Amino acid sequence: MAPILPGATIGFLGGGQLGRMTAMAARTLEYGVRTMDPSAECAARAVSDVVIPGRFDDAVAAAEMARGCSVITYEIEQIGPAALAAAEAIAPVRPGPHVLEIVRDRSRQKGWLKSQGFPIGVYREVASLDELLAVAAELGVAQGTPLFVKANHGGFDGRGQVRLDDPAQVEEAWVALAGRPSVAERGLALEVELSVMVARNPSGSVAVYPPALNHHENQVLAWSMLPGPLPPDVAHRATTLAAEIAEAIHLEGLLCVEMFLTRDGELLVNELAPRPHNSYHTTEVACLTSQFEQLVRAVCDLPLGDARMLRPGAIVNLFGDLWLEGTPRWHHALEVPGVRLHLYGKGAPRAGRKMGHLAAIGDTPGDALERARTAFTRLHAAGAHAR
Repeated sequence: MAPILPGATIGFLGGGQLGRMTAMAARTLEYGVRTMDPSAECAARAVSDVVIPGRFDDAVAAAEMARGCSVITYEIEQIGPAALAAAEAIAPVRPGPHVLEIVRDRSRQKGWLKSQGFPIGVYREVASLDELLAVAAELGVAQGTPLFVKANHGGFDGRGQVRLDDPAQVEEAWVALAGRPSVAERGLALEVELSVMVARNPSGSVAVYPPALNHHENQVLAWSMLPGPLPPDVAHRATTLAAEIAEAIHLEGLLCVEMFLTRDGELLVNELAPRPHNSYHTTEVACLTSQFEQLVRAVCDLPLGDARMLRPGAIVNLFGDLWLEGTPRWHHALEVPGVRLHLYGKGAPRAGRKMGHLAAIGDTPGDALERARTAFTRLHAAGAHAR
């Protein structure tokens, strides 16, 4: 298989911040960029040769975007099968459509992980209010065990998900989910949440980044450290598990494996994301090869970049809430040594919308996180607090 060399054009299904940052890496390697996104004013517009407006299930727009491309990738799991097929008829799509077929449906994803023997938490499929009531009783909500109910399709960054702590919340939760088929996961006694990013190219070469330690608030990533300060045996188990999943799913591209470490030392897979991941934005400051350049290398079947750490790093996410108090004081945040600001080029900020992040390096992951959090507190005169 011949590699796709610089000078060729890469197509992107989705032009959000992940597409934008990957396109920036592609530009550095002198690849052309064509993007399809529902909005002609998407975040990737400034670094794309062409933006084709089209819904994620628009086969006509996907085919138009694919013309002239040597390879196509995506930055979001919600690309429709018809759009994928239309693009793949013109150029290879990597990761392959079979990966999205598994990953985009939470129930199917969990079933695949279970069938392959990978460790996951206790869950049940629910398709009606009566089924959810029965599962809530079975999995112990009345005895103080929380239940996390997640719609099979759509939703990310905490959307399309509800937490149940009391049986009386079941009906309200089912309404909030709009009665969509879902998976109900029994709550776990967690030590930490972590993730591992794996890259694999069509030739079969694999590169695995060290695990990141992640902190979520309201089911949305607030900050992340790389490498995660984890026991060596946990880090080894996590990277091995992620590499095994990448091989089993026949990955061509990137795969982020989100995991839970329980208080009794059990390592469980939470979810899979076949694209760049928020928890690995830190690779831009902490690694020789960022996740974005690595995706370009992987889908073009170039030699993969070195995934080892150069120095510890951390990120703090910036949400639209920050702008509601006025223009953030960027200059004050950038006074903190070792801090970098990355804004996503999005439109109007709104509460809960990811607008950018602060990244920092340090002597240790904790030092890097402290720098990023300190920079965050300087963004407003009143002294906002990092989540």
